[in-house]
Amino acid sequence: MKYNDIDFNDKCVLITGGAGFIGSNLAFYFQENFPTCKVVVFDKFRNEETFSNGNLKSFGHFQNLLGFRGEVISGDINSSEDIKKLETYKFDYIFHEAAISDTTVSDQALMIQTNVNAFKSLLDMAVKMNASMVYASSAATYGDSDIFSIGYEKPNNVYGFSKLMMDNVAKKYMDKISVVGLRYFNVYGQREFFKNKTSSMVLQFGLQLLRGESAKLFEGSDKIKRDFIYVEDVIQANIKACKPKKSGIYNVGTGKARSFQDIVDILKTELDIQREDVYIPNPFVGQYQFFTQADISTSCEFLDYAPRFELEEGIKSYIEDIKKIHG
Repeated sequence: MKYNDIDFNDKCVLITGGAGFIGSNLAFYFQENFPTCKVVVFDKFRNEETFSNGNLKSFGHFQNLLGFRGEVISGDINSSEDIKKLETYKFDYIFHEAAISDTTVSDQALMIQTNVNAFKSLLDMAVKMNASMVYASSAATYGDSDIFSIGYEKPNNVYGFSKLMMDNVAKKYMDKISVVGLRYFNVYGQREFFKNKTSSMVLQFGLQLLRGESAKLFEGSDKIKRDFIYVEDVIQANIKACKPKKSGIYNVGTGKARSFQDIVDILKTELDIQREDVYIPNPFVGQYQFFTQADISTSCEFLDYAPRFELEEGIKSYIEDIKKIHG
């Protein structure tokens, strides 16, 4: 499905983090809809390196790109030598998805270097090429705020802070080129499996149930609510951000908060599984967001964004993939 009237055929598109969850979905969107679009995927493919929390430093995986016919470059956005490889191209559109996206990473210096400083280098490159920039921001910028509109940010971890600093940098370029930051809320869907422990709870709960286990929820999960957004709607937002009515930072969610208990109940209906849930103490009290609900009014107004998937429809569309992963 095409999301606007831009013809990307014969254009050159860069996707950083293109072997990751959202980046790989973008790569296949262009391949399937615009056969003569030149798509370049740039990714720091995974190796065995981990952060101090034990999680992998990169979630990029070749299996997310099986069937992809574009160009693939292995590189690190923190490396000036690797960025120089990109300067030999003439990109029309840059989708910047590469980042440290693990909210539990505590290495502040590396988080700022990767998410903020490297982003500025890519913006400078975009200006030289007169390329449109669409980049991944995050709902983590809102932190403890109870208002999820631009201007009410209160990040409560270094990841959320780094994304807010990205937004601040981006604003300084908006009078030079088209720049759109997309604050993703809780994304779930195809090609997220290789995020391991940081994959969505939709996938994690689904696999628990398919393994014959009870879904393990935190106590009070009926009151822990997030704005869960299906990856197809995230792709829609990225494509529409290529032709904004004005540059800016926009929320990408459904505008509706749903509970973790809702996820489990929908999964049990779709999988035809009836099993008692297990409730465990929540170790993250005071550390992470317990309610998010995107204000998407400006996204609708300036991007013509219109979410298509309620949580029920998103999980229904995802269910066969969850079964395949289990199998």
